[in-house]
Amino acid sequence: MKRLLAFKSALWFVVGAAAVIATLRFWNGLGATTALTDLTPWGFWIGFDVTGGVALAAGGFVTAFAVYVLHLDRYHAIVRPAVLTAFLGYLAVVVALLFDLGLPWNIWHMIIFWNPKSPLFEVGWCVMLYTAVLSLEFGPVVLEPSRHPTLQKLYRLLKKATIPLVILGIMLSTLHQSSLGSLFLIMPHRLHPLWYTPMLPVLFFISAIGLALMMVTTESLVSSYLYELEPETELLQGLGKVGAWVLSSYALVKLVDVALRGRLDQLFAGTFSSNLFVAEMLVSAIIPAALLFIPAIRKKPSGLAVAAFLAVGGFVLNRLNVSGIATIESTGTRYVPSWMEVVVSLGVVAGAALVYFFVAEHFNLFHVGRIDKERFRYQLPGFDPRSGVINADPYTGGFASYSIMAVLGGALALALVPASALGETPIPPRPVTAPGFGEEIIIDGDRAAEAVLFNHQEHVDMEDGNCASCHHLLRPREQATGCSRCHRDMNLKTSIFDHTLHIARLKKGPGCVACHSDIDRPKDLAHSKPCLECHTGMIPEGAAIRPRDRSRLALAPGYTTAMHGLCIGCHEKVSKDMDSKVNRLDQCATCHTGKERALDPMNPDVR
Repeated sequence: MKRLLAFKSALWFVVGAAAVIATLRFWNGLGATTALTDLTPWGFWIGFDVTGGVALAAGGFVTAFAVYVLHLDRYHAIVRPAVLTAFLGYLAVVVALLFDLGLPWNIWHMIIFWNPKSPLFEVGWCVMLYTAVLSLEFGPVVLEPSRHPTLQKLYRLLKKATIPLVILGIMLSTLHQSSLGSLFLIMPHRLHPLWYTPMLPVLFFISAIGLALMMVTTESLVSSYLYELEPETELLQGLGKVGAWVLSSYALVKLVDVALRGRLDQLFAGTFSSNLFVAEMLVSAIIPAALLFIPAIRKKPSGLAVAAFLAVGGFVLNRLNVSGIATIESTGTRYVPSWMEVVVSLGVVAGAALVYFFVAEHFNLFHVGRIDKERFRYQLPGFDPRSGVINADPYTGGFASYSIMAVLGGALALALVPASALGETPIPPRPVTAPGFGEEIIIDGDRAAEAVLFNHQEHVDMEDGNCASCHHLLRPREQATGCSRCHRDMNLKTSIFDHTLHIARLKKGPGCVACHSDIDRPKDLAHSKPCLECHTGMIPEGAAIRPRDRSRLALAPGYTTAMHGLCIGCHEKVSKDMDSKVNRLDQCATCHTGKERALDPMNPDVR
């Protein structure tokens, strides 16, 4: 049983590493352990853990529908593993979501403070309710071995409620599998045109069905391999045949949609996005469907495994593309997930897999009953004849080995984390703007998902290179300080005064009295020397904004307030000299068009 020991050991190693990173994430925040920014607030955790995780867990409602609604009783043997995989998948989504939320302790707000107009509200409630339904569907497996009268009554009650629970589960899963696609309908300016379509909810649902069939196949083959069971090839052949039709239908619907939207020319444009789209289509649907349509391949476990693994990987890539990768070309962002984000996600998956193995070894999960532990103990020698090292029992004696692997994983993660994740060095501020096309900058100051393109070079030419017109406050040794260096938060005032830095600079000189000259007063900002008494060059000559209270330079207004305060005043001044036929610059709609016309990289005529 060495393969099971090795696989479990690897899972515990990942869990140990993820536990360390998870602790740092909750202790020091998202900025310390992720590469997320204000412009890219949804990253790997949302793409893989949530949108991908929900799709991967679709096997529960698909197999339950086949057995209890279509009465395909021959597939009854795979219902329990499929429902368990779905249940653990949804629990993993909930756990992973806690890592991604900035204030995870407020997750219960959705239950009390309703916003029924939001697709995310519907997704949240459906996931929550469907997780509860799955727990009730799987309850009989846990209660079955018990001889306690009360638990036996509960077991019989849940068995009688199987059909209503299955129907409720199908309804809930259908709703939120499609609604996950609806989430991305609000971002036409971010998502590449090859992926953005009003058909996203339909495509998400169809792909979830295809992925469910392939995921059930994957789970069955992996379990058979690790526990040395006979592969359920006959059953999996049927899933593969249906999967071939579902995957080919998905590919056909997606390609027809691209054609009807007039985007076929972009499909073969040879760009990063077009090549990624083609690769995703080949791996997720076209190649697996072609393989599964061949009877000789469907009859072999190896052939089923190749097709299933390709489809699972391809649809995970699809969810990652829609939630992030396919926005790169439109937004100009370059988000690359931190290795710590990846480790946490793998740790959640590894934890779910370990629970699956525990259930398989202690309850009647498979149609053959419980795993025959004695058979494996007999096959595994007491010690390795080459090294003389005692072989741990894969079920009980492996506890020490698993613990060591978890500790080693945690130690390695702790050794590799950067100093900022440990809180030893300050985290550099994340910019609230990002480079766009050439000399343009994307501005989404109020986080309304309606970005404005700011032509930087045009304004430089307009001001004859006078950077001080906009960069009205310069940090030491900088020629043109970026807006986000001081206005770090979108809406809140931010302190730009570094007290620790001043202490370090003045410790060999006059010390605290350099700023706090009156020792009888409290040592705070209100009783300190104005910043400009020392930093005389902070406000450059010709600056458009000159602070009235120079002692308050240490507190910068929010980014939105600063941008509006700087831009609108200049626009009002310029618009007085412009022809009335031209859009007035002092009107909000001049920049905030609501049409996102400046953010379509594939159509230069509307920029």
